[in-house]
Amino acid sequence: MFFTAYVAFVVLLAICLGLEFSACRSRLTGSACTNPAFLRFQLDYYQVYFLALAADWLQGPYLYKLYQHYHFLEGQIAIIYVCGFASSVLFGLVSTSLVDWLGRKKSCILFSLTYSICCLTKLSWDYFVLVVGRILGGLSTALLFSAFEAWYVHEHLERHDFPAEWIPATFARAAFWNNVIAVGAGVAANLFAEWAGLGPVAPFMVSIPFLALVGIFAMKNWEENYGKKRALSKTCTDGLKCLLSDRRVLLLGIIQALFESVIYIFIFLWTPVLDPHGPPLGIVFSSFMAASMVGSSLYRIATSKRYHLQPMHILSLSVLMVFFSLFMLTFSTNPGQENPSESFLAFLLIELSCGLYFPAMGFLRRKVIPEKDQAGVLNWFRVPLNLLACLGMLILHDSDYKTGTRNMFTICSVMMVMALLAVVSLFTVVRNNAELRVPPLQGHTEPSSPEL
Repeated sequence: MFFTAYVAFVVLLAICLGLEFSACRSRLTGSACTNPAFLRFQLDYYQVYFLALAADWLQGPYLYKLYQHYHFLEGQIAIIYVCGFASSVLFGLVSTSLVDWLGRKKSCILFSLTYSICCLTKLSWDYFVLVVGRILGGLSTALLFSAFEAWYVHEHLERHDFPAEWIPATFARAAFWNNVIAVGAGVAANLFAEWAGLGPVAPFMVSIPFLALVGIFAMKNWEENYGKKRALSKTCTDGLKCLLSDRRVLLLGIIQALFESVIYIFIFLWTPVLDPHGPPLGIVFSSFMAASMVGSSLYRIATSKRYHLQPMHILSLSVLMVFFSLFMLTFSTNPGQENPSESFLAFLLIELSCGLYFPAMGFLRRKVIPEKDQAGVLNWFRVPLNLLACLGMLILHDSDYKTGTRNMFTICSVMMVMALLAVVSLFTVVRNNAELRVPPLQGHTEPSSPEL
């Protein structure tokens, strides 16, 4: 398993480099890329945002391993994860309103503070302290995915008066470097935790200086801005009306809830499935991120004017691939007949599917959901998503370890069958809808979501 992880990492990294080199050769440089003022503004944003991403990704590979290191049982660890998912639901619902009220710059500084405290709690062996840390992690994640982007968009349009058409270029580049940072963070976490022998708590301590720099640079280089005050109840009410009045929106919500809750469960399960066989967890994590990066590159190629596949087709393919991967896992995790290499391959396929899924889903959401209702609708999407993930964790909590993991993958397979049925229904509804097609004379780039 040790050798397999390194070989997979090298091969996937080579594929990533090949695909990105090919994309760079064919990519035209627009006026936004040569505007000095815009480039300086981008740099001010990137230096803060990329440090925040690095701190976040460093904590991914060894979170479950740390709880194991503290001798907690899988059921106890599952409850900690449930607390994290529950806090994501709560803070996800109010994060946009909180950020607009508090101020985007202050919210980014608050992120650096709460996430630093979250990392420090990992030094404790006390179960309650670790639960509190996980809840703070949920708050920090909500701020990471709301405050930074909101600050940038406001500054871009209101303070600097740059064209709105330049915004996607910034986020597309951020998505690319997010993948690169994720791959590098896995290697760095492996370096400190295993090669340097500092243990699974080391990556969390390494994250703290990055988080401190996030707060310092934001405080020093960013101006404050605020959003329009919106009543949370009105946002949610309008979102619910949109969700129930448009069948396309409802089907997209069902697909997202089923698909992404399975991904959350995968995030919990990959370590206990692979760790008993001795792989370098940081390198395994980097392999996952490289596979996701390959998926994002394949999405860009598939939707280019050369191949002109549609996001709806790619969404269908990604759901089918995850179902196939989960079907493999029901056999490779069979008690007494475990096949870690096959499980690793299935996990890589899931990550590759994520690289295809998130840009496709992002495109369809923007086209189907009116802009004024997007915040409210996405809040409603998150509720069943996190509830399904929590339910999965609780089922594991009450199951025998050896059979529980396999049974969970079986349940996830059934959920993906349901997602496939929703995809087929959506395809039937939108097959003649030209609005949901990528224009034939242009390529298409969508930022992928950092999920793991």
